Amino acid sequence: MERGLEPWSLTFRVKGWLGDEAFKEVSRFARYLGRDRGYGLFRIDPVRLRENGLSLWDAIASLEDLGVVVEEDLEALRRAAEEALRVVMELRGGWIYIRSRVMLKPILEEEGLSLPYDRGERAYRAPPLLYPRLREAFEGRGLKVEDRVFPPSSHRLPRPIRFTGKLRDYQEEALQAWRKARGRGVIVLPTGAGKTVVAIAAVAEAGVWSLIVVYTRDHVRQWIEAFRRFTDAHGLVGAYYGEEKRLAPITVTTYQTAYRHIDRLAPLFPLLVFDEAHHIPAEKFKRIASASPAPYRMGLSATIEREDGRHEEVYSLVGGVVYSSSPGELTRKGYLAPFIIRRVKVELEGEEKRVYEDLKRKYRLLARGRSFEKILEDARRGDPTAVEAIRVNTRMKEIVQLSESKIRAVEKLVREELSRGSKIIVFTQYRRQAEEIARRTGALLLHGGLERRLREATLAKFRAMESGVLVVTTVGDEGLDIPDANVGILVSGTGSRRQFIQRLGRLLRPGEGKRAVLYEVIAKGTGEELQSRRRRGRG
Repeated sequence: MERGLEPWSLTFRVKGWLGDEAFKEVSRFARYLGRDRGYGLFRIDPVRLRENGLSLWDAIASLEDLGVVVEEDLEALRRAAEEALRVVMELRGGWIYIRSRVMLKPILEEEGLSLPYDRGERAYRAPPLLYPRLREAFEGRGLKVEDRVFPPSSHRLPRPIRFTGKLRDYQEEALQAWRKARGRGVIVLPTGAGKTVVAIAAVAEAGVWSLIVVYTRDHVRQWIEAFRRFTDAHGLVGAYYGEEKRLAPITVTTYQTAYRHIDRLAPLFPLLVFDEAHHIPAEKFKRIASASPAPYRMGLSATIEREDGRHEEVYSLVGGVVYSSSPGELTRKGYLAPFIIRRVKVELEGEEKRVYEDLKRKYRLLARGRSFEKILEDARRGDPTAVEAIRVNTRMKEIVQLSESKIRAVEKLVREELSRGSKIIVFTQYRRQAEEIARRTGALLLHGGLERRLREATLAKFRAMESGVLVVTTVGDEGLDIPDANVGILVSGTGSRRQFIQRLGRLLRPGEGKRAVLYEVIAKGTGEELQSRRRRGRG
């Protein structure tokens, strides 16, 4: 047997003569080269294979079916074909190296890819993110992939794990949608709707080494506890962060740790789960997704949209939104507590209002009709008027959000709700405002400056209360687990819809006879009124 000029155009000899029908069939995938000492000489033609929608394996099967007597053993021909069509893919040094005797350039061009060719390695080099797409492209064109990235049967869990929970109908729909998307995509569900449970069911079903990337250390512990609660994966779950770095078949880590150690983690885990997936586009964190070859990816978020529009990057790194349901939809189905949102408008104090109006006039002069996005863009380029406009805008927001009128309104709301026996969370953006509200209302206080032990003690104390008040800064926006709070008061925040949905979600875990109320304390005649309308959007 000899090989033609094309690396995978194999030549074979047929003893004697082929009948007309057999010759016609063989001509669908091979070119007749002539006679040689009593044998018909044929070369498998890649062009004819493509034109007739056949693979090399179809050609060999046809020879078997026709009963054609070839000089070479068909099994040897098959082995030679496998070698000729072999594509080796391996992960090394943060790159996928692709070697083959096949001319891969036409395939890459069809995929719209331009990959560098490393002459020293005699291989194409691709970012790990492209591994699943490239493997699919090669196999779809009949090539034999020798996968050294995630070899078949490798990286399976040491034993099957059983999901012991019960999925609600919308959770099952979310899991099915993810399956249908071939194990890639984002699931958007409100806080309290059980996104974690969906992901755990997916990990149990996939049965492969899985890396769960979460935002805080508190989240790490919550996820490990959830695996213990909803699976029999005892001994298979480990934490990898801080001083505790135990790699396990199911490993829970933080974004910060995963970013620093992605080169070690990337080769191990075919499945990535990103909790609070809206964090992925952050400059450091997106490398976790781009440097990993993981073919299976799941993103979880209460609301994936980002104010800067960079949520589109999540879709390219993890997959598009495969399932979404809003708080209103799940409330109507009875899965979340019914809720009402009330806006409480206050007037700025005299001096506050005077300073605010002065700053507003100054901002308009500096802005010169530019949108805030254009001002940000100009400030990044060093435009001094744009830089000053941003400084003035920030000062305006601080005056509004830290207004004394707001604090007095919060005091009044707290008194009224405590008289009804409510359990209240007050959300602020500023630590000094949180401390002042806690002092005036006698509330418990939670902020990022507290040690973990004190945070846990504060939460435990609040959970034990039948009625009480907890004031939280942005540390409460993600991962705070207070299932029986029924009243929320928004005093200050970013104005983003994502933060609004997260804070609302802290109140929506259902309870017998529970009805949640979220108050927005807004300063009249300021940008907060427009922000409130925008961030509330659809229920």
